[in-house]
Amino acid sequence: MHHMTLAEIARGLADKKFSSVELTQTLLARIAQLDPQINSFISLTQDLALSQAKAADERRANGESGALLGAPIAHKDLFCTQDIRTSCGSKMLDNFKAPYDATVVAKLAAAGAVTLGKTNMDEFAMGSANESSWYGAVKNPWNLEHVPGGSSGGSAAAVAARLLPAATATDTGGSIRQPAAFTNLTGLKPTYGRVSRWGMIAYASSLDQGGPLARTAEDCAILLQGMAGFDPNDSTSIDEPVPDYSAGLNGSLQGLRIGVPKEYFSAGLDPRIAELIHNSIKELEKLGAVIKEISLPNMQHAIPAYYVIAPAEASSNLSRFDGVRFGYRCENPENLEDLYKRSRGEGFGSEVQRRIMVGAYALSAGYYDAYYLKAQKIRRLVKNDFMSAFNEVDIILGPTTPNPAWKLGAKSSDPVAAYLEDVYTITANLAGLPGLSMPAGFVDGLPVGVQLLAPYFQEGRLLNVAHQYQLNTDWHTRTPTGF
Repeated sequence: MHHMTLAEIARGLADKKFSSVELTQTLLARIAQLDPQINSFISLTQDLALSQAKAADERRANGESGALLGAPIAHKDLFCTQDIRTSCGSKMLDNFKAPYDATVVAKLAAAGAVTLGKTNMDEFAMGSANESSWYGAVKNPWNLEHVPGGSSGGSAAAVAARLLPAATATDTGGSIRQPAAFTNLTGLKPTYGRVSRWGMIAYASSLDQGGPLARTAEDCAILLQGMAGFDPNDSTSIDEPVPDYSAGLNGSLQGLRIGVPKEYFSAGLDPRIAELIHNSIKELEKLGAVIKEISLPNMQHAIPAYYVIAPAEASSNLSRFDGVRFGYRCENPENLEDLYKRSRGEGFGSEVQRRIMVGAYALSAGYYDAYYLKAQKIRRLVKNDFMSAFNEVDIILGPTTPNPAWKLGAKSSDPVAAYLEDVYTITANLAGLPGLSMPAGFVDGLPVGVQLLAPYFQEGRLLNVAHQYQLNTDWHTRTPTGF
């Protein structure tokens, strides 16, 4: 059962080939057996999962149906879950149990999804390798000596290892798409505002967006259907109708205009990945797509702009964790200043401290105009580049990452080298656009992803292209040895 996709599970449950309780018990046993190798979970919720599975079976017995009814998933550990630890991968929140469910969690629970647990992540979603978690690094099932990508590496590794069919994740600068590429999955970052951020612990509020990680575009469509929608509790949520994503998967690609930015194929891209991307382009051409070279001239400025804006917002968002209201508190503080300093110094890891300091500096008097304001102007230029490009093409295609997954610890002493791995993904977050990564082949036995970007609220178009591609290729069906 562990090799079944969400779509196959939905059909199996509908045909009464197995029950949700049986499926849940099987996957919980598999997690207990295999997860110690990859460290993809922070918390398991066996009792909750079995009670939800039992309730889902009863709902089906009473005539209800639904693609997510009885389907097992997991949540990245920054989605608040009532009375269950929500740690954000940090010592700071190791003892925090949320008093409510995030909107995403509540919506998926209402649809009948079964929560198996909370997945490991880079601390406060800051990282590209899932090595900054206080609970230890997550390992890539394709090669346990390599990173799974971050910050949603726990969700990605768990799905790639067939511990569960799909999981929620978040993407601030590529944290859904990059782990998807590194672990041979399909991952979708929706348009900013498409999925509610209420109850999703913030890293950078204007960039964060929740989305699905799964093995196929079909499964991402199912999970996104349950996650998307307007939320009056979230002031950044956009009241835009949610289409039937599954119904749009089978549309023809005949005449689809695909733009390939010339800036993507620079010296920084591994030539073996470039070859796989070109192979993907040929596959889509066979399906009727028309390829056109385009330009995104301000892409070169995206990384420095992002690494000013994101830390600036993080320094503001994380100021609430001070040892007073909730979270970690140091022992025996001498005074209030000592309480603040030691609680934050002991509760936050080095990567989080680094970004808080960069952000506080960028927002400080005398530097705001030079750094933060200039970065916001660059952000607008990046968005304008995309708007111009989408006047000529329907989607944009390119690599998800410039290199395959690196070895654990290889970039730990050089944060900038890790930051540069986000070069293809962060532009979508700066502009608020939807982006998808899908499997495109392997380099040295490690997965490679191809990225698709579309205009606002065109997630259905991305899923359609990815699904048609996956009907004609088999990269997404490959399974890591031992799992």
